[in-house]
Amino acid sequence: MSDPITLAPSDEHQPAPPLTPHGPRVLAIANQKGGVGKTTTAINLGTALSAVGEKVLIVDLDPQGNASTGLGIDRASRRFSTSDVLVGETPLRAAVLPTAVPRLFIAPSTIDLSGFELEVGHARDRAFRLRNALAGLAAPRPDATGFNYVLVDCPPSLNLLTVNAMAAANAILVPLQCEFFALEGLSQLLKTVDQVKQTLNPGLSIHGIVLTMFDARNNLSGQVVADVREFMGKKVYDTVIPRNVRVSEAPSYGKPVLVYDLKCVGSEAYLRLATEVIQRERELSAAVAS
Repeated sequence: MSDPITLAPSDEHQPAPPLTPHGPRVLAIANQKGGVGKTTTAINLGTALSAVGEKVLIVDLDPQGNASTGLGIDRASRRFSTSDVLVGETPLRAAVLPTAVPRLFIAPSTIDLSGFELEVGHARDRAFRLRNALAGLAAPRPDATGFNYVLVDCPPSLNLLTVNAMAAANAILVPLQCEFFALEGLSQLLKTVDQVKQTLNPGLSIHGIVLTMFDARNNLSGQVVADVREFMGKKVYDTVIPRNVRVSEAPSYGKPVLVYDLKCVGSEAYLRLATEVIQRERELSAAVAS
């Protein structure tokens, strides 16, 4: 498990470019633990939001590129990647590709992204590369409508890529596996969120925590749900994502589970989660307006 990243002193004094007020809502899907369902959540939440009429962009910020593969984007099609975007070689719009899901798009990743930290580690704006790239989405072309949501699929570590996602995001969505060490990993992530909030992105918040891989036959799963709800209260979404073989199978076919099997319990859960996300967005907007 990775330690919380230590931001360099220059990060703390580097003026942050403002979040674009009229751009899409940016949600970073983050957890430093691997295998908790980050990519599965990005793909299927994005699909569910698209299914209810939202225009969604998934930004694949994991060098493994699993979100791209899971949406059927083969490596030969990835002419430009998020690596090209973050090092400043191409604008984000040039990297965006349509998927087989209407209204769902992706900026794909390649293994080149693994060299990002070495390439820009000494640049003054290293923590804001993604925020600057996303600023270009705020003013859509005259012949195009803008995105409503950007979902950033983070790597399973608290590295500079994850910091970029947090610095660019309005809020963090945390997938949390129903397992014994869940709360230990969560407390570490929350420390990093607080650090980023203090130094890079004062408006950052936890949008919600989604409990994943829930097994009703396992008493431990139920205990983890109870413990996380007691610890985090209303920050935990009501929706719990169950263990479901159809969810596990879908990526191997390059499809979201909602396309692979709309009727399975996993698809139904992600549709409920999308409804909750939209409802929380409405509540946040109402709170700001008042």
